[in-house]
Amino acid sequence: MDAQELELLLIDPLRVQNGGLFMSRGNAFHPTRTIDSHELIFVKQGTLDMWEENQNFHLEAGDTLILWPGRRHGGLTEMQPDLRFFWMHFEVTHSLENTTKKNHTSILKIPQFKRVNRPDKLEILFRMFLEDQETGELQPFTANTLMMLILTEVGLMPKVRPTLNDDSNVIATAAHTYIRINFDSTLTASSVAEAIGYNVDYLGRIYKQEYGLTLTQAIHRRRMKKACEWLLDTNLSVGQVAKKCGFNDPDYFRRIFRRHTQMTPGVYRQTYTRLHVNTH
Repeated sequence: MDAQELELLLIDPLRVQNGGLFMSRGNAFHPTRTIDSHELIFVKQGTLDMWEENQNFHLEAGDTLILWPGRRHGGLTEMQPDLRFFWMHFEVTHSLENTTKKNHTSILKIPQFKRVNRPDKLEILFRMFLEDQETGELQPFTANTLMMLILTEVGLMPKVRPTLNDDSNVIATAAHTYIRINFDSTLTASSVAEAIGYNVDYLGRIYKQEYGLTLTQAIHRRRMKKACEWLLDTNLSVGQVAKKCGFNDPDYFRRIFRRHTQMTPGVYRQTYTRLHVNTH
């Protein structure tokens, strides 16, 4: 059985059952079972190996997988302690599998297995859902609307970028890797270019062609991604998080954080900390 697409009409009603954030303690397998709903899995950290019927899937951070109702599934390998993934159970009341509306123009096609374009945006949608679920403020209409937004985000087509020659691609990738590894140090566009050994204007041009961001934007995005993780997963103060992200000035960190998330670090932590967490 090959991996499939979940096809939805945008008028098809969804009904969400529940969701959560799974945090592995290691030494356990995903249970083998058959459920009566769809399940969406979104890996935040680590790797997850799953099977469904005769199909195997290897998921890494940023990958999503939809499991089908009525199909047996389970884990292929032992879950490691660093594994974190969001999950959501939902029902499709009317799908194209059971209707004759095949030629409808408003169709959302979602691959069963997918690397998402914006994992940071998808995580925010999951956390919005889970926050309201845990506080008891999640109403059915809101839950189902958030589920459709999540599925829409998963179903987005990959961004098409200009093709670079092999040398330019290698240079841009080197800069990207350098930023990912050294985001917590004193980092600027010029220091990245100096470390890679290229003119800053040239490097900035080919980097934007490949990744759609300036070098400064890439540095900030990497730092903000790590800041969000540390705010939610640790008890570090805002000042400590700022320092771990390479900011010597906490006030400047707060300004950049607010620019990226539209809220202060403190409000972000308060808003998204309460989650339905399950562990093994």
